Parts: sequence; structure tokens; C-alpha cells
Amino acid sequence: MSVFASLGTLLTTLADRLDPLFGASATAAAIVLFTLCVRAALHPLARAAARGEKARAALAPKIAELSRQHKNDPERLRGAMADLRDKEGASPLAGCLPTLVQLPVFFVMYHVFSTGSGAGDLLDHTLAGAPLDGRWGGALDGQRGLVYLGLFALLAAVATWTYVRARKAARAAAVPSAPGASGLARVLPLLSFGTLVTAAVVPLAAALYLATSTTWTAVERALLLRGR
Repeated sequence: MSVFASLGTLLTTLADRLDPLFGASATAAAIVLFTLCVRAALHPLARAAARGEKARAALAPKIAELSRQHKNDPERLRGAMADLRDKEGASPLAGCLPTLVQLPVFFVMYHVFSTGSGAGDLLDHTLAGAPLDGRWGGALDGQRGLVYLGLFALLAAVATWTYVRARKAARAAAVPSAPGASGLARVLPLLSFGTLVTAAVVPLAAALYLATSTTWTAVERALLLRGR
């Protein structure tokens, strides 16, 4: 059995169990539940990423000192910062691990709900009248429009919260960075709003997975990094 068929079978089984509670929207509820299970399984990676982020924050005074020492030698500054991170075990990529591990799952979800491969009759189901294999199409009126309006509102709220937290963290750190990194640091928080674009072009089922996972990420990071 292919991975696509396995996912379709799993979602069908979950939807059947949830049907008494959610009726026609049982498959959408199954997608949300499946997403929560995936994120719960990835929680140890998120905890490791949070520890790495806290370790990087603790290095801020040392990085500031290196920046003062090598402010006229960008090459030595980059090397010294890399050596410091290696010594302290503070990888700059640690926070990306949960996202990278999720990518194959998101690809499978997108493939199943955009092609129907292994999905069985899942594509015939809806969320409050909006077909799970449908895309936004630009309209925000009618029943389908209300579903997408709610989805976009949730994603916008989460993206704004993530952006504000990221900017506050950056200002609190206030650490001189390697040349060229300051512009990147200003752009990265804006990437959280990319979920709105993604949700507008992928099938509703994949957008539902994205919204659930994004909300989990925001809440999880707030809890793991509280008091930082």
C-alpha cells in the first residue's frame, strides 16, 4: 500500500469515528486531529529547538563582544561566531527542525487532496459546505467564502502574533550580527504571513492542515519560550 493510500485509509477511519459528532464535516475534523497527532509526535524536536534558541540567546553578550572585537574584519567575525556556536552547541538551524520534518507530511497531504490519489471518497466531503479538494477562487461570499474568511482570519491572527513576538525578541536581544544578517533578520518575521498566500492556492484540506499546524506552532513556541 502506498503512503498516499495509507493516509487516505487513516483519514477515512478517523472520519468514520468522528461522524457522530461532526457529521458532514467529519473528514475536516479528522484532518485537524491527524495534524494535532503529527505535531504532538514532533514535540520533542520542538523542545530541542527551544533549548537551542535559549542557548543562542544566552550567547548574546559573547556575540556582542566578538562584534566589537572584529567590527573591522567581517571574515574573522563570521569565523569567531561559528566557532562560538560550535563550542556551545547552539546551532542556528535547530529551530527549523520541526518545520523540515513536517514538509514530507504536508507534501503527502497536498498530493492526496489535489490529485485524489489514494483518497477514496474523501474528496467528496466538505467543511461547512466548502469542498475539501476546492481552492479559494477569490470569493469571500456565500458558505464557501465564510469558511475561507474564517481560515484567513485565523492565519492572519497567528501570523501577526508570531511577527510581533519575533520583533520583540529581536529588539530584546539587540545583538550586533554578522554583515548582511540584519536585513535577513528584518525579513524573516514577515515570512509568517506567507501562510495566507499558501492557504489561498492549495486545496482546502491542505490549508486546514496548514492552519492547524501553524496555530500549534505559535502556541507551542509561546509556552516553550515563556520567560525568555
